[in-house]
Amino acid sequence: MTNDTNRFQAIISHCKEYGFIFPGSEIYDGLQAVYDYGQWGSELKRNIRDYWWDTMTRNYENIVGIDAAIFMHPTTWKASGHVDNFNDPMIDNKDSKKRYRVDHLIESYAEALEKDGKKTEADKILSDMESRLAKDDFPGLKNLIDEYKIKCPVSGTSNWTDIRQFNLMFSTEFGSTVSGDDENNKVYLRPETAQGIFVNFLNVQKTGRMKIPFGIAQVGKAFRNEIVARQFIFRMREFEQMEMQFFVRPGSQKEWYEFWKEERMKWHLSLGIPKERFRFHDHVKLAHYADAACDIEYEFPIGFKEVEGIHSRTDFDLKNHQEYSKKKMQYFDSDINDTTGKPFGNYIPYVIETSIGLDRMFLLLISEAYHEEDLSTADKKDERVVLRFPPKIAPMKLAVLPLVKKDGLPEIARRIMDDCKTSFRCFYEEKDTIGKRYRRMDAIGTPFCVTVDQQTKEDNTVTIRYRDTMLQERIPAEKVRQVVLAAMQ
Repeated sequence: MTNDTNRFQAIISHCKEYGFIFPGSEIYDGLQAVYDYGQWGSELKRNIRDYWWDTMTRNYENIVGIDAAIFMHPTTWKASGHVDNFNDPMIDNKDSKKRYRVDHLIESYAEALEKDGKKTEADKILSDMESRLAKDDFPGLKNLIDEYKIKCPVSGTSNWTDIRQFNLMFSTEFGSTVSGDDENNKVYLRPETAQGIFVNFLNVQKTGRMKIPFGIAQVGKAFRNEIVARQFIFRMREFEQMEMQFFVRPGSQKEWYEFWKEERMKWHLSLGIPKERFRFHDHVKLAHYADAACDIEYEFPIGFKEVEGIHSRTDFDLKNHQEYSKKKMQYFDSDINDTTGKPFGNYIPYVIETSIGLDRMFLLLISEAYHEEDLSTADKKDERVVLRFPPKIAPMKLAVLPLVKKDGLPEIARRIMDDCKTSFRCFYEEKDTIGKRYRRMDAIGTPFCVTVDQQTKEDNTVTIRYRDTMLQERIPAEKVRQVVLAAMQ
């Protein structure tokens, strides 16, 4: 298991120093696990979102997108099972008064054992934990913590409370005439975007004349009152999801589940990330709605962690919404059943879900792209930090840099900017030496820099510099846009 804390901290520092991510409300000393995306971070995040959205809604002709409201009728969450089941087991240390998610506490202990060379013991405690979690065996989990004398990282003691459930949904009151004890006015900040898709299933199917199998995609904010939000943007209480619900004929769900596992892994690999950085992890304990589930995990500097989940949700959601709303959620399938020779008729579809955390995908790409390079020679000490983003998702695609701020070079550079900026994001800068400007562009992941110099005035060529290799060559100024577009594709 990889656990490079120093590298992780370097990435966090780099994100703030170069305008990717800032602590939320920083002038008021921040708010725990709340972050704001800066000028380059918001561009990168948008590019990831657009790449996912375009893949889902363009590459697959039977997938369409929606944008559902964050606030939903409170009965939605009763029907979905979130009111009764959306819980995590938690435990408190009586001395430090700190609260922990039980699985995270045990996993941290196992991680420390493995670092000490006790992998067999670490594997055993994780196996015991998973089997007890699967049975909601809270006394058994407490015994496991007591047996291994797992200590609170803050107090250093093993003085623990009993384990209990903690509901993760944020609630508030809706409307202008509310009282604190009026349950009828209670609404929730959605803990997932999926339910907005389910309640609109028939609206989309009928107005879009969709034929099963088909999917509905959505990108949006979700909110979970995590017991412990930690590890930078990996686990936050406000985050963004990219989800797709794929509606299939009952009985075909296992086939489609395997299909989407493969398709989603292909998407991650399409970003140029080595296959060995990923793995599938099958769930031991299934959610209340699933008959199969797995995660795609990526090897972050803090170890393998979940980035995306693929779940076979059965007909749980649509069936429950039908029951609670008293509205039919059935689909009429006119295709002929080979066994009976008759149409399949009315049924409630089964659902395959793909759910990816946009913020986690952001962290994945920053972690993969971040490189510190020693460029020292015998005569000079030198180094650079470079973010090797794929050009299609880099915040800036091109920097246009006049060598000096005179002799007509800025005017030529501006003409190149005008030619390119309607096709992709460009950055213009004329301050500092060209070497310092190159380094700044490396640090935000800009794949191409074009320098306009005196020779440009003579033959209309520019120097194009490639971020990853730092190699430079002369090309005609009119070909700059073409070179960048080719790399983006």
